[in-house]
Amino acid sequence: MQYFVTVLLGLMLCQERRTLSGLQRQVAEHRSLSGLSRFLAEAPWSAETVAQTWLARFRDQLSPMVEADQRHQRQTRPTRPGRPPSPIVTGYLVGDDSTQPKDKAQTMGGLGWHHSTTVGRRVVGHSLVQGLYVLLGRRCPVAPQLYRQRGTCQAEDVPFHSKIDLMEDLIRTFEPVAGTRTHVLVDTWYAAKRIWRAARARGFLITSGLKSNRALRVDDPTSQSGWRWQTLSQYAATLSEADYTPQTWPSQTEPHPVYVHIVQTRVRRLYRCQVLIVRQSLTAPLSEARFFASSDVKATPSQLLVHLATRWEVEILFADAKEELGLDHYQVMSATAIVRFWTLVMAAYLFLDEERARLRQTQQDHVTIGQARREVQRRHRRHLIDWLVDHVEAGCSRHALYDRLAA
Repeated sequence: MQYFVTVLLGLMLCQERRTLSGLQRQVAEHRSLSGLSRFLAEAPWSAETVAQTWLARFRDQLSPMVEADQRHQRQTRPTRPGRPPSPIVTGYLVGDDSTQPKDKAQTMGGLGWHHSTTVGRRVVGHSLVQGLYVLLGRRCPVAPQLYRQRGTCQAEDVPFHSKIDLMEDLIRTFEPVAGTRTHVLVDTWYAAKRIWRAARARGFLITSGLKSNRALRVDDPTSQSGWRWQTLSQYAATLSEADYTPQTWPSQTEPHPVYVHIVQTRVRRLYRCQVLIVRQSLTAPLSEARFFASSDVKATPSQLLVHLATRWEVEILFADAKEELGLDHYQVMSATAIVRFWTLVMAAYLFLDEERARLRQTQQDHVTIGQARREVQRRHRRHLIDWLVDHVEAGCSRHALYDRLAA
């Protein structure tokens, strides 16, 4: 527990790289570097249990908020003949992966060649498969998972699990807040029938990106069956400007206009769904159009855009975890230590999200994870000053205080 607190406090306060030595320097109580390394690599604690604990805490915190939102929906819904619809509170389970480059690493466990969108090429590093639960403005990471390529698994003598396997397992085992509807959001990499089947088996909705070479079913009177398969790029080329409707892309900071075409059909190797084509401008080339599929066949265009925009939350998670908590700063050697480090970073992120929610209530304004972390640092500095004053008033010498803080 002492090392657990040391790492979490170090992640909050550290202004340098979050290596083990960098984290160790943030805490005056002496913790050896070798002990900190053993805590991550060998100590008898479970990263999965830690994640399940914070998920249970999140469900306990959000359950009253869900009930309050449901009561509000019942009280404000219009009076109409017939049975009133049940209130719906939607939580989003967002899944994605992120490459953590380790170009200079040679002996770290789990290393492989993974594509990095930051540099636009394959790099040596680790692939983090991550889920994020978004509900009523709150965000809760799920347990991080390390994806290892087949060759890496063979070299390290561990079972191979593809990214699809990891995401499917996440969907099948995820436990949402009671009384909510879960909507899975993934990008084009995970637009596989196995992922859609897993979501449907749980009664979840799902929205995923689509590549332009995926095929959808279109009507064709000249065909014997009355329909044929056509790639999304070919289908988009047949549309005119009148086939698109202007919509507003939802964003807390910069809402902007987009043009959307929606058709309800079937996508090959998926199920019946709503297919969306989103363009930033009707004068932009079709190669810049983006394609999506959603099992939410009753959703309006504005609701579908909310689904799509919410998927970006996992990208913000990766950016905040790297910038504010050093998600990719680790220099540990074993795969176990790497996953444990990621787990503690996500635990720190959840703490900051709770702090952000508290600040948002008092300030009535948008609050970022960085602002929440700086508030925690300011609070810690106030406590440190109080501690120094108490010790000076108690007769402690400045040299003793210096030795204590410089240890």
